[in-house]
Amino acid sequence: MAQSGPIVFFNGELKPESQVGISIRDRGYIYGDAVFDAARTFNGTPFRLPEHVRRLYDSLRYLRIDPGMEPREMEDWSRQVVEHNYRLLPPGQDMWVMQRISRGIEPILPGDEMRPTVLIETHPIPFARRASLYRDGAAIFTPSVPRVPPRFISPRAKTHNYLNLILGDLEAQASDPDAWAVLLDEAGNLTEGRGSNIFLVKNGTVATPKGQYVLEGITRGVAMNLASGLDIPVEERDLDLYDAYTADEAFLTSTSLCICPISSVNGTPVAGGKAPGVITRRLMDAFSDLAGMDFEEQYLAHLE
Repeated sequence: MAQSGPIVFFNGELKPESQVGISIRDRGYIYGDAVFDAARTFNGTPFRLPEHVRRLYDSLRYLRIDPGMEPREMEDWSRQVVEHNYRLLPPGQDMWVMQRISRGIEPILPGDEMRPTVLIETHPIPFARRASLYRDGAAIFTPSVPRVPPRFISPRAKTHNYLNLILGDLEAQASDPDAWAVLLDEAGNLTEGRGSNIFLVKNGTVATPKGQYVLEGITRGVAMNLASGLDIPVEERDLDLYDAYTADEAFLTSTSLCICPISSVNGTPVAGGKAPGVITRRLMDAFSDLAGMDFEEQYLAHLE
């Protein structure tokens, strides 16, 4: 396909991104009635794409949306979009590849059939904006906005409705523009941030909130497996602010950040504010080995 600009997959075909629009009656736009997933590339190769697509299809089943496409096809189209668009990036960059599927266009007339809208797109990861996190560590803030409980809607489905997490971000950033929000549940336990999972390290054990209460991040799972492989004990359990304030180390995981050290929680330094700690460093190094490139150095290279 001879295209000079980025392309997307849209409803069955590859098209220039500039020629694709979503209907104003699309239920993903009107109601947030859509799911998505997002992998990232390392040197242009999608990381853990099959796992991301499997989670996408679990989210689709939860919302009862049939994309009309098998998971292998979704993977293949995703790789084609990445292969074209990665060549357009400047050196040292990588990208997200996102699959977005809505229930479709809201029917107006009797007999109108609703078909899912299927979009696969890429965009660059903002390394420059986030590079200081690997120099200074992330400052975590727990807003007053609680995480929506699983009995209302499961956080394990990755849907387009992020308002709960966005409200938490807005409150956190009003306090500190550089803060990363991690929401508490109704009992005061840590849950997750917008696109990130939290881990605490205490007395050599790595702990993270239970999967029932968070989106079980693909990178979260990778970090847990790496810890087990390094003979570091790993637990999924309830964690509250006492655990956060008394932790020896803490870190975030996310698709784009990979493993990011935490330097403070609500202004309270973690490990004296010196991040990353020993165990976090071991996991970061192991993740870089697994990814086939030094992800931390990729971020730090973008420091001004």
